[in-house]
Amino acid sequence: MTISHTSDFAGRCINDTLAGLREGLSRFSGSSRSAVIFALDPKTPLHICDPQNLLRGYEPILHDIYIQNDDWKSASYRRYDRKLFNHIDPVDNLQLDGLISYGGRSGAVYYQMWFTEHHPDMCSVGPTERWLEHSVLRFSHDIANESSLYTGISGSFLREYTSHAVHDYIVDRINLHLGLDSYIRIYQVLESVLGISKTPEEGAVPHGELIFVEPRLLDQVVFIARFQADQQPHLHHHKHIRKLLLSVEDTNNKLVSDGSRILGVCDHNLPEFCLVADFQGKLGFLRLNNDPVCSFEDGSFSSSTHRAKLFEVEEILLDYELDTTTRNSLFQVVSALVHNAETNGFGCTLVIDLENMHMPISGQILDGPINLLDAKRLALAAGLSKTDGALHIGKDIHLHGFACLLDGLHVNSEDRARGARYNSALRFTAIRRDTIVVVVSSDRPVSVIHRGLEVRKRHAYNAFERCSLFPDLLLTWLQSDL
Repeated sequence: MTISHTSDFAGRCINDTLAGLREGLSRFSGSSRSAVIFALDPKTPLHICDPQNLLRGYEPILHDIYIQNDDWKSASYRRYDRKLFNHIDPVDNLQLDGLISYGGRSGAVYYQMWFTEHHPDMCSVGPTERWLEHSVLRFSHDIANESSLYTGISGSFLREYTSHAVHDYIVDRINLHLGLDSYIRIYQVLESVLGISKTPEEGAVPHGELIFVEPRLLDQVVFIARFQADQQPHLHHHKHIRKLLLSVEDTNNKLVSDGSRILGVCDHNLPEFCLVADFQGKLGFLRLNNDPVCSFEDGSFSSSTHRAKLFEVEEILLDYELDTTTRNSLFQVVSALVHNAETNGFGCTLVIDLENMHMPISGQILDGPINLLDAKRLALAAGLSKTDGALHIGKDIHLHGFACLLDGLHVNSEDRARGARYNSALRFTAIRRDTIVVVVSSDRPVSVIHRGLEVRKRHAYNAFERCSLFPDLLLTWLQSDL
């Protein structure tokens, strides 16, 4: 099999697989791009398909890896044998900053490396790596079947792969720590976690922790109370478990499950290895002991930590003449206030005033500003941020006022789909050019406004973009940017 015989077919496979991968990851991690570098046969050159320019900017290092060196090639090439399509030999991750990659070789595809974005707010890259690993397997399977048997189903698999990616990552970690004879059925656990998260109790959303412990490690659990064997709720009884969560709400205690039933309540000490479902109202998190896996909300899993990184604020501050200590301290104060609002689920507005001459903002002005580098005063500011209106923070890292009203004239960037906080911030910063306004919505999205516009860092994803039918030669693609 050579590339000349299969270029149209390979392009079609790549097209469908990349589209499904991109759409699935965008649901899991927010707007995401994907790309692939591959060679079907050792005698043909490498090809690339990068429809959204994910790999633009990495040309020098890709040229060094694939053109200047032959290290990526395999010394022992397994001749094409489609019976071996599912035997994947992993290849070294490229470890490129800002990217997640996974590659492999098989009897059907000599070399393939898949890429996507490493979003800064990921709980863990593990599930995404499992997603890319499955892309390697799907592409190998499709090429092995050849065009006569091609169904195009790989893209659909990858589009709906969220729960499977989380499952595969957790199973890999369990196998690594406990061996291959684990008793817990992870799919059942994941289904129950989502079911419990969607089950209100007298209108209230769930809070508290539920841990899943391998039966052979139960002797490491310090039980405060155990339920009788015939009264232990099955894991699929979501309503019953939701009621039991009330017993550990706002405490360090946890419900304990062996993956099949709820066994009782334990203290804060964790066993050697366990899966933790941390319910925090509408939002929740899965952890392996203290290591984050993913979050869950509205009946689905996500890679997001749901904590704003505020890179946009950090970058804007670099444009102002502030000493390093002041800049870092101001950023830390703003981050603390934003994360407090996110954690406690309320909306607020922060005005970061970088004007050379201090000008009060209409609102509750303080008789003497409060130093926010003091922990007690920062906690007070966090409480004041719950009031209607904005906190007014100067570049001296002091709070000058709260419940401030932001006014201004109409600007073209207004969005009627957004709330009053957002549009008031647009108007205010269009007039007060040296201010940054951070708007935190009660449902957790955070917007950074500067000079009448929302500052966005991420690539604007276009759902209608699709891969070109024919992948490019890697060398031609690299030279096209020179």
